[in-house]
Amino acid sequence: MNGESLILFFVIAVILVGGGIVFALIVAPRSSNSQKFEPYECGIPTEGPTWIQFGVGYYLFAIIYLVFDVETVFLFPWAVVMKSIGMRAFIEIVIFFFIIGLGLLYAWKKGALKWV
Repeated sequence: MNGESLILFFVIAVILVGGGIVFALIVAPRSSNSQKFEPYECGIPTEGPTWIQFGVGYYLFAIIYLVFDVETVFLFPWAVVMKSIGMRAFIEIVIFFFIIGLGLLYAWKKGALKWV
């Protein structure tokens, strides 16, 4: 792919994205209802300050979930080529699972998996 093709690709992408945004601004219905700008909290008006601090445990739980979710994605390519690579692939995945297990054990010992 040469430079001109790359520039043309980016120009077309900008035109398509910009055109979609402009089209949505022209065609989309608008509402100026005052309720539209109120914070939504399960249909119940909020009481007290709405900016409160959440416990760090929820964020840790979410990050641990994402890490293990992404690591699970790495299992699919391994499963596809495992038969053709043979024992080497098996040893590498055992090491991979061992490292994942150590991370899970560490998170468990630190209490990051406790919801409350």
